[in-house]
Parts: sequence; structure tokens; C-alpha cells
Amino acid sequence: MLPERDVRRKRPTLLLFLLRVETLRRIVRVATLLALDFLGVAGALFTALSLKLAIEGKFDLGAAWQETRPWLAFAYLVTVLMFARVDLYADRAQRPGMAKIASALFLATVIALVFALANGDHFSSYYIFYGSLFFGTVYIAALREIYLRITGALLESAGYRRRALLVGSGKHIEAVAHALDDRARSHVVLVGYISLTPRPENGLRSLGTLHQLTEILAAERIQEVIIADPDFPQERAVDLVDCCHQRGVTVHVAPSTMEILIDRADFVPGQTVPLFTLRPPVFEGIDYAVKRTFDLVLSTVALIVFSPILLAIAVAVKLSSRGPVIYPSVRPGMASKPFRCFKFRTMREHADQVQDDLESLNEQSGALFKIRQDPRLTTVGRFLRRFSLDELPQLVNVIRGEMSLVGPRPLPLRDFERLEEWHKKRYRVLPGITGLWQVSGRAELDFDDLVRLDFLYLERWSIFVDLSILLKTIPAVLTRRGAF
Repeated sequence: MLPERDVRRKRPTLLLFLLRVETLRRIVRVATLLALDFLGVAGALFTALSLKLAIEGKFDLGAAWQETRPWLAFAYLVTVLMFARVDLYADRAQRPGMAKIASALFLATVIALVFALANGDHFSSYYIFYGSLFFGTVYIAALREIYLRITGALLESAGYRRRALLVGSGKHIEAVAHALDDRARSHVVLVGYISLTPRPENGLRSLGTLHQLTEILAAERIQEVIIADPDFPQERAVDLVDCCHQRGVTVHVAPSTMEILIDRADFVPGQTVPLFTLRPPVFEGIDYAVKRTFDLVLSTVALIVFSPILLAIAVAVKLSSRGPVIYPSVRPGMASKPFRCFKFRTMREHADQVQDDLESLNEQSGALFKIRQDPRLTTVGRFLRRFSLDELPQLVNVIRGEMSLVGPRPLPLRDFERLEEWHKKRYRVLPGITGLWQVSGRAELDFDDLVRLDFLYLERWSIFVDLSILLKTIPAVLTRRGAF
């Protein structure tokens, strides 16, 4: 009997190109994204210059376009180079989102500014740069999101699905399957699983054992194998990868449930695995100055914009039940130093005194205390909690330097006292009003996963990550995902 043919064997270059229809799809994808980015860059420059002329009382679309044209080619070239550098033309499953778009455009803007100054250009203001950066981020992100949704709908209507097999241990298979179910970009249909441990109850088919992998790949027409176990034996992994590659099957690794959840926060899927050393960095020097300035500006603007809402909530809290409008919850801050964390009062008077009686009803793991139907909540308080409106007064904590807009959430003293030592390393920075907890499942996650999200945020921090988390907090709050 002849051995099975290895699909990796060398073919003539032209034949290889013709045989792979995927090449044509890649060309179309990249060409479309390049066209959309051109529209975004051109639209950003044109909008910024039109707005500038309108403010000066000289609104003229023709003049705005004439001023746009000399800059367009250079701005577009730099943008494309920066986008290519961060894989913004990659396949949909590996293509990053808003955070990388914003950071790449920021670098492109800096390069354009440096080039203009070195070229001897003079500007009465630098609005053209930061104005174009703002509009470019909005336009390109919007165009790419529309493209993603339209192509996703077309692929779905055409029945395009990549048949995938999960391999690993029971609990990890269940977690990864659940996470992939919620992943709009993947277009993966999970055919079944191979478990190294007793079979999990996850609704998927058990297709056999790892020794039967060759037969399973052929019988089920598997296109992707996902290793869903961070402790998968190395010697078996080598054999598995070689077996899959011989048959043209792609192999992916899902290191942990938390890593897949990070994809919701717009970190790049498919990158190297971050190693949690339990030594999160502190923000200092220029990083601290940038983050603090960002916090002060946005918090001040938010307080002004939301002042009517804050006033309405204060009146509702005061009229609904007895007690103060603001509840100053004492919580550990940076370096575990206690501070008064301001919240709109959501509970009845003396609620803290009966918490011990409710411990048996706790629905959260680890140190957290959460009850979906907490009897201490007022009617208004329950509404505020569901939409996180009770946390708006913490904007004052940000201005006072006790909190940041984005960072690890400060825990009540009751929860803090139950933390393990490695958990407390998250207190090396200012706590935040929102964070990866809020955009990665909120109350649905295990406590250890929540802490690891904090560490990953600290490792990957940039001002654009903060901006991305703030933007993603809005739909997370409105959909009330995992909130109680």
C-alpha cells in the first residue's frame, strides 16, 4: 500500500497559484481594504480642512479639496505602511480592530508632522494633524466595520464555514467552544472534539481519541484543529501538528479561556502568548504624564456633559429612599492605600450591617461578593446598577487623582481582605472606573481570570488601549452583559 501523499510536497509555482483559490480572495480582500483606507484618509483630510475653513468663515468645498490633494498621496502611503506593520490587511480572524487602527494612524500623523517640519512647512496651528487623526480614526474604523459586517453576511449566506475540531481537556474544550460561539469574525463550525480527559458535557460530539486523529480528519473533512488546553502534552502536540500539516489542516492554539475573551477587547488574536509574571509594571515618567492628562481632560469633559444626568440621578436617589445621595465606599487604591470611592447610593440604609447574613447567597467565585437579586437594593438602585450609572461620581475620584478612567477595578474592603497575595499585585497602579473586566464578560468570568485580565492590560497598555476599552464599555453597559 502506497503511503498517503503529503500535501506539503513541492509543486510548480504557477500550478500552486492556480490551485489555491485562497490567493484570489486575499488579493480581493487587500485591494478592498486599501480602497476603503484611501477613502478614509481622503475623507479625513477633506473634512478637517472643510471644518477649518468653515470656522474661519471661508467655507468652500472646492478650496478644501485643493488643499487636500497635495497631502493625500503622502498621508495615504504612510498610513498603508503603518497599517501593514500591524497586520491590518491580514485575514479577518487575525485582523485587529479599533485600538490598532488608532495607534497606527497616530504614528502616521507623527511621521507626517516630522516630515512637514523637516521640509520647512509652517503652520498657524496644528489642527490639520490632530483633526485628520480624529476623523481618520472614525472614518476608517467605520468603513472597516461596515466591510466586516457585509462580507461576514455574504460568507454566511454562501454557507462559508471552516470545519474545526477541538482537542484538549474537558473544561478547556467547553470554555473555548463557548467563546468561539460568540466570535463574529471566526465563521468556524465546531464539528466535535477529542478530549484527553473524561468527556465533557458541552453539547458537542465526541469524535474519538487522539490515536484516531488521522481517520477523524479525513472522515469529518476537518479544515482546522484548535488545541484548547494550555497543558497539552508537548510530545503529543508535535505529532498532532505534523499529522495536520501533512493533510493541509491548519492548527490553532487557544492558550486559555481568558486569552480568547481578550479578543473582545480588540487585542490581536493569534499573537504570541503573554506570560503572566505577576509583576505588573507601574505607570511612571512619560507614561504616567500621558495617562494622567488623558484622565483629567476626559473626566472634566464628561462631568460637564453628564451634569444634567448626574443631577437627575441625584434627585431620583434622594426621593426614592432615606439616606445620603452619595455613598463613599472605602476601598484600597494604589499601593493598597484606602480612599473614599464615590458612588450613587443604590442600597437601603444600614445595608452593610446585614451583609454577613447574605454570604451564603453569594453567586461569585473567589473574593467577589455578588447577588443577582440583592434584597438590599432600592428600586432606583437596581436600575442604576444594571447600567453602571451608580459609578458616574467616580469621575470626581479621577480628577482628585485617586482613580483612573481605565484600570483594575477597586474592590470593597470585604473582598480585598479575601485576596491572595498574587492578586494584590494589581494594586500597583491607580484603580479604574472601567477596565477589561467590563468589556470581557464582567460578572460572567472567574475571579482568577479577572485578575489576569488586569495583568494583561498593564502589560499591553497604551493610550489607544484605554480609548478602545472606554469605547467598548458603552455597548457592554447598554447590553448589560454579565452585570448584576
